[in-house]
Amino acid sequence: MLRNKPFPVAAEIVLIAALLVGFVLIMQRTFMWMYQLGLAIVVIATFLEIAVGNVPKEASFRRSLKFIALFLSIIVVVFTIGILLVPYLTNLGR
Repeated sequence: MLRNKPFPVAAEIVLIAALLVGFVLIMQRTFMWMYQLGLAIVVIATFLEIAVGNVPKEASFRRSLKFIALFLSIIVVVFTIGILLVPYLTNLGR
């Protein structure tokens, strides 16, 4: 099923399946370790879905990896700036 699809499309299908599995693991109430695993899967799959969702659908595997690395780098920079701004913004409110 996934072999004849371009890499970005196949990656999106896998990430959506991972999100579903993560949500199922979060919804169960029996084991805390399964909840923690599900939460980690959802967080990682969400960041990867943001990156893969912006890759052109016709991109080759190598070009897709370059786009994904670029988008993940942008996400890291935005989160880092946000974390570094927290003390400054907290002081503005005092």
